[in-house]
Amino acid sequence: MAGVSTQTVSRVLNGQPFVSKDTLQRVNEAISTLGYRRNLTARALVTGSSLVIGTLVTKPTMAGPSGATLAIEQMARARGYWMSLAGLQSNDPDENYKVISHFVDQGVAGIIAVAQTQVCVDTTLEAAKDMPLVLVTSGVVPAGHSTVDIDQAGSVAQLMAMLRGLGHRRIAHISGPAGDLHGDVRLEAWRQALPAGQSPTELLVKGDWSSTTGYAAALSLLALDEPPTAIFCGNDEMALGVLRALYEHGYKVPDDMSVVGFDNITGTDCSIPPLTTIRQNHDALGFAAMELMLDALDQAPARGVTIPGELIVRASTAPPPLRRGG
Repeated sequence: MAGVSTQTVSRVLNGQPFVSKDTLQRVNEAISTLGYRRNLTARALVTGSSLVIGTLVTKPTMAGPSGATLAIEQMARARGYWMSLAGLQSNDPDENYKVISHFVDQGVAGIIAVAQTQVCVDTTLEAAKDMPLVLVTSGVVPAGHSTVDIDQAGSVAQLMAMLRGLGHRRIAHISGPAGDLHGDVRLEAWRQALPAGQSPTELLVKGDWSSTTGYAAALSLLALDEPPTAIFCGNDEMALGVLRALYEHGYKVPDDMSVVGFDNITGTDCSIPPLTTIRQNHDALGFAAMELMLDALDQAPARGVTIPGELIVRASTAPPPLRRGG
């Protein structure tokens, strides 16, 4: 209908140069008239590239993984790729292996794994074989594989330095569940930043990322003979539970106790009081993950990228009561 060769149509469809404006208009008019749609499966067979990125996400309903996934999808689409998404709520290596194997069988161009557990990291590396691969993780990854993550430890160091600068010495931590890579890194960074002589055992309570465990953990910390003057929560949801527990038991935040979170989820600027926290730049993370994938598709050397976190200071932090009183 356009009166041109199939090669010219291909150049138009793929945005290649050396096509006149008149030819471009005729081809596009023919496409519109015929209602033509490209068969991406057939294209993949011819070119050897599907323009689809297989993306595996552990704990996809949580703020961190979901934010990372959305950013990766948007960046992939901006670069002409689409996402095939699989979410894992369990830590089952067999299920993980099946998902990655399905991506390989599907003929995706590459695989991005947002891995919250070391099991996911290890299983993905085993199942992906020679596929172009990018791991969004805080886990241990052998040399030769591209990785990207928010600087979890550095972000915690920022929070702890701010609290210690205010004069806090007894800084408790409500951690994420054991085995969660972000939770484990944040826990260790808190331990490293404690003032000398502080007991990490006494000031540590295990949580599961939920506001319910934040509430319960706060009650156990308030029951100590010497309660902390500040609580660092492994994420914002647990921090919201802490704020409620302190309010119900007559503690004023931050006059009687400071509270900090991690993630900067929607609504933390409107909690009472607004929550001091760490903002994770998921847009930058998604951009970096996709850039690393494009490098892997071009067989460029693997590399690691670390995105800094941003300390957001709000009204939930202040000097401890004794210092405030002089």
